[in-house]
Amino acid sequence: MNLNNPKIAVVIGAGIAGIAAAIRLNAKGYKVICIEANAYPGGKLSEVSGNGFRFDAGPSLFTMPQFVDELFKLHHKNPRDYFNYKRLENTGVYFYPDGTSFTAHSMLEDFSEELFQKFNTPKYQTNYFFKKSKTIFDITYHVFLERTIHRLKTYLRWPTFVSILKFGKIDAFRTMHQSNANIFSDPRVQQYFDRYATYNGSNPYKAPATLQVIPHLEHSFGAYIPEGGMISITNSLVKLAKDIGVEFIFNTKVTEINYIDNKISGVNILEHNSTKSINADVVFSNMDMVYTYRRLLPNLSPPEKLLNQTKSSSALIFYWGINKSFPQLDLHNFFFTKNYKEEFDAIDNGEIYQDPTVYVNITSKHVNTDAPNGSENWFTMINVPHNNNQNWDALIVEARNNIIEKLSKSLKVNLQEHIVFEEILDPRSIEFKTSSFKGALYGNSSNNKYAAFLRHANKSNQLKGLYFCGGSVHPGGGIPLALLSAKIATEDIS
Repeated sequence: MNLNNPKIAVVIGAGIAGIAAAIRLNAKGYKVICIEANAYPGGKLSEVSGNGFRFDAGPSLFTMPQFVDELFKLHHKNPRDYFNYKRLENTGVYFYPDGTSFTAHSMLEDFSEELFQKFNTPKYQTNYFFKKSKTIFDITYHVFLERTIHRLKTYLRWPTFVSILKFGKIDAFRTMHQSNANIFSDPRVQQYFDRYATYNGSNPYKAPATLQVIPHLEHSFGAYIPEGGMISITNSLVKLAKDIGVEFIFNTKVTEINYIDNKISGVNILEHNSTKSINADVVFSNMDMVYTYRRLLPNLSPPEKLLNQTKSSSALIFYWGINKSFPQLDLHNFFFTKNYKEEFDAIDNGEIYQDPTVYVNITSKHVNTDAPNGSENWFTMINVPHNNNQNWDALIVEARNNIIEKLSKSLKVNLQEHIVFEEILDPRSIEFKTSSFKGALYGNSSNNKYAAFLRHANKSNQLKGLYFCGGSVHPGGGIPLALLSAKIATEDIS
């Protein structure tokens, strides 16, 4: 590539995958322009603040930090000069309706001992599960996560052939719950492991048992807390991108992707109420796959079967400033429902369950500046259906009352009296702020044994120079997979 006249890459969307793609494209010698409709970077990985409280707006679990560090090393930077984190001793505290609670220790030996002490779960059951989880990871990682699955070259590799021979071991034809129920005798332990389906918006009673790979990532590789909260991931990567010369344009919408003779030529943006064209040799869309086609490629024949797949669940989040400290709570806290299956059935029916499982993330347990002294910042979330024109205003009021009643009963306190700040994020505002189709957090649903093969490719097969990254395309949603989508897409440039 001619460094005096470098090729130009436009990245649409400064979400975490878009920023990562920009950093990788710069390393390939491209002049990179990253265009973001919002006034801030990060997409879902942004923040909310008010009344002395700060909240991470979206993703709250940080695993596999090596994928973040890799972006700094790509440019011969010391990651610790930009970004620091520490491993958590506990991955969460879990509360059950029968009054039982337990702490999920990060180290497997301590974790299996805790399950034995609290639920009389034999250690051989826990050890068997994690051995299986690791096996699934070893078989699938280098095929599904490290590479595109939409190119013949992936399947011509010997390691891929070996993985195909071991396909039966990834347990793709049973549901996650069926497998968990077969391994663990205590329903509460089954519920704990079923919960991992929600990491990509799935239903454990429908999603394949292959998703049992997720606990291996959390317990074997560890869960972490970044210094300064999750927002520091976004901030540090944006700083790196700016340091190496990536140009960011905020408060600007891309209105169309341009192409000539099936080859990318650039994009149109809306600037001061007029349309402006930016030339580009390659375009990377970090926008949801559906909106990329519907809004930006109106004249291109879209992949309707992919676009029309069932979408993942969404979230209803209450950002609560609490003027009280709860020593029994940790960074990650989960308050289970009594009937998990009924909760997922309600979500699949487009409803919010009356007794939802509640997740409370409190970063002020580790980041003192996130809440005033003696107070806590509660990111309080329940899983809900994606937006399908429900009466969200009424649903939010009902859900809020149910959540407060549930938490008040479990914590033996009148929680309403301690809420001094509140903001709300629902599927409508998720869709508006992040261009996530119908507010679905993870694009297409994974409640299908073939879901891994049904995600959109990272490279267009219609337009030369068009690539896709982010949670709505291969390999999926969540911070590690979004970062990997950028890596796969940039490595597939031809």
